[in-house]
Amino acid sequence: MPFAIRHVRERSRLPGLLIGAGLGGFVDGIVLHQIAQWHNMGSAMLPPVTMAAMSRNMRWDGLFHAATWCLVLAGVLLLARDAHAGRLVPRTRMLVGQLVLGWAAFNLIEGVIDHHLLDLHHVRDMPAHVPLYDWLFLLVGGVGLGALGWWLARGDRRDRNAS
Repeated sequence: MPFAIRHVRERSRLPGLLIGAGLGGFVDGIVLHQIAQWHNMGSAMLPPVTMAAMSRNMRWDGLFHAATWCLVLAGVLLLARDAHAGRLVPRTRMLVGQLVLGWAAFNLIEGVIDHHLLDLHHVRDMPAHVPLYDWLFLLVGGVGLGALGWWLARGDRRDRNAS
């Protein structure tokens, strides 16, 4: 099969991963930052115990959400570009797998960098830091979701033969 034809028939993968990473960031921000109020983007560095500290943490959370929105937008635009270029759009199961895999990648990267290396915040900062939550976040939200996403993204035999 000539390169040009083979290239066009490839499955689109990066968009699903980017969208999944962005949606994973939204889940983190909405559930852990806003609903549960377990932490903010910088709550380990600047505990939100005063109005000024709460305001600064809220701003950091807003910048975090703006970045995750940009990931989702980039993924949607890349998916549209790939579809117009003739790449095969993933089947539902594969797309869901890519989304979950992107979410897992977000959790692993954000968890290692923000929770462990930079010590910006932890899964459960407020009222006190509970280290077990950080490790469970990496294990379940990173490794567990990653395994599930990989399994789903593989698709079935028809999908593997088509790509």
